[in-house]
Amino acid sequence: MCAMTRVVIVGGGPGGYESALVAAQLGAEVTVVDRDGLGGSCVLTDCVPSKTLIATAEFMTSAADSGPLGVRIAGGGPAAVSVDLGEVNARVKRLAAAQSADIEARLAREGVRVVKGRGRLEGPSVVVATDAAGAEQALPADAILISTGARPRVVAGAEPDGERILTWEQVYDLDVLPEKLIVVGSGVTGAEFASAYNALGSEVVLVSSREHVLPGEDPDAARVLEDVFARRGMQVLGRSRAQSAVRTADGVVVTLADGSTVEGTHVLMAVGSLPNTEGIGLVESGVTLNDSGYVRVDRVSRTAARGVYAAGDVTGVLMLASVAAMQGRIAMWHALGDAVDPLDLRTVSSNVFTDPEIATIGVTQADLDSGAEDVRVVKLPLATNARAKMQNLSDGFVKLFCRPGTGIVVGGVVVAPQASELIHPITIAVKHRLTVDDVAATFTVYPSLTGSIAEAARQLHTHA
Repeated sequence: MCAMTRVVIVGGGPGGYESALVAAQLGAEVTVVDRDGLGGSCVLTDCVPSKTLIATAEFMTSAADSGPLGVRIAGGGPAAVSVDLGEVNARVKRLAAAQSADIEARLAREGVRVVKGRGRLEGPSVVVATDAAGAEQALPADAILISTGARPRVVAGAEPDGERILTWEQVYDLDVLPEKLIVVGSGVTGAEFASAYNALGSEVVLVSSREHVLPGEDPDAARVLEDVFARRGMQVLGRSRAQSAVRTADGVVVTLADGSTVEGTHVLMAVGSLPNTEGIGLVESGVTLNDSGYVRVDRVSRTAARGVYAAGDVTGVLMLASVAAMQGRIAMWHALGDAVDPLDLRTVSSNVFTDPEIATIGVTQADLDSGAEDVRVVKLPLATNARAKMQNLSDGFVKLFCRPGTGIVVGGVVVAPQASELIHPITIAVKHRLTVDDVAATFTVYPSLTGSIAEAARQLHTHA
C-alpha cells in the first residue's frame, strides 16, 4: 500500500504526532522534527494546561454552589475554600510534561524517529533540521507534513513581560492568584480564562471589543454565559477595544479606545493567534499562504507544493486539537495511498470550557436566522431536567436542529456542565445522518442530562 517510504513531519503537535502514528502504521519510515516538545503548544502551553487549570476552577465552583445541596463547609464564608495557585500551576506543568513524555514514548514504540530542532523546507522534498547548537542535517522526504502551529498575537503597546502583562502561555508561571485580572478578548480563550480565574477567586474584568462575549458561538449560549458571569460578580466591558497595557508600580493599566482606563494587578491578552510560517522555507518551496499567513490546504490537507501537506493551527482551518489530528491522519492516508474521506467540518464538535460549558456541532442558530439553512429547532432549558434539579443546575439548555420532512439531525448545542461529553450522541447523529426518531427511540438512563437530548428529539418529531 505504501509506495512512498520516507515521511518527514515538521512540528510535534496533534497534527504532527497523529500523522506520524498513521504513517508508521502504514509502513513508512517516519521522522518528526520538533523544537519545543512533543504535543506542541496544545499539550505544553495551551489545551492541556488550560483545561487542567479549569478542572480546579470547576471544583471551586462546585464547592461554592453546594449550599442548596445541604453541604456545609467548616468556617463558612467566601474564603472557606481557597486555592494555592502555585500548587495548581505546578500540577499543570507536571501533567503537561507527563503527557508530552507519553506521546514521545508512544512514537518510540511505533518506530518513529524524533529529531530535536527547528525544521525548514529546502524544496518540496527535503527538510533541514537545525539543532540548538546550530548543527544541520538534511532529511530527504517522499512526503512532508507541516504542523508548526500558531502563537499568541501580541498587540503593540501591550507587549507581554511574563509577570504582569501575560499571554495564555505565560499564566502558568504565576505563584500567587491575581487579585484583579483584566482579560482582553472575549473569544473562546478569553472567556475560558475569565471564567476560570473568577471561580478561583480573582476579581475579573473582561474587555470585549464586541457587544457580547463569544461572538462566534450560539447567541443563546452566549447570553447564558453572560448572565452567569454577571451573577458571579464579573465585570464585562462590551464594545471596548484595548489600545495598550502598561505596568505600574504594583499592577497594570489598560487604556481603551475611548480613552478610559481599567486598573488591575495583572492583564491577560487573549486577542487571537498568528501562524508559525515565517522563515521555514514554505513560500520558497511552493507552498501558498493566505493573506493572514496561514497555509492554504484542500480537504485532504494538500498544499500547493506537490508532496507537501499541512495540518493544525498553521492552516487556520478550525483551530481545534481534534481537527489538527484529523487533518494529519487524512494527510498520511492520502499521501500513502490508503482510503480517505476528505475533512468535513460539518461533523466537527467543539467545546468552550467555561462554566457552564458550551458544546456545538453542525448547523448553527446563525445559519437558521440568516436563512442559509432550512431547519427546525427545539430548545429545552436544563432547569426542567430531573437530574439537573438534583444537582442544583439551572443554567443551560439543549438545542437540536433537524431537516424538515426527513427529520435528519443536522446540528445541536448543549450548554451544561460537562457539555463536552454530552454533545457526543448528537455528534454521532449528525455524522451518521440519524433522524430525530432514531434518537428519540434510543434508551437514555433516567434520570440523566442526556434525557433532555432524547426529549428534544421527541418534540421535533411533530415539527419535522
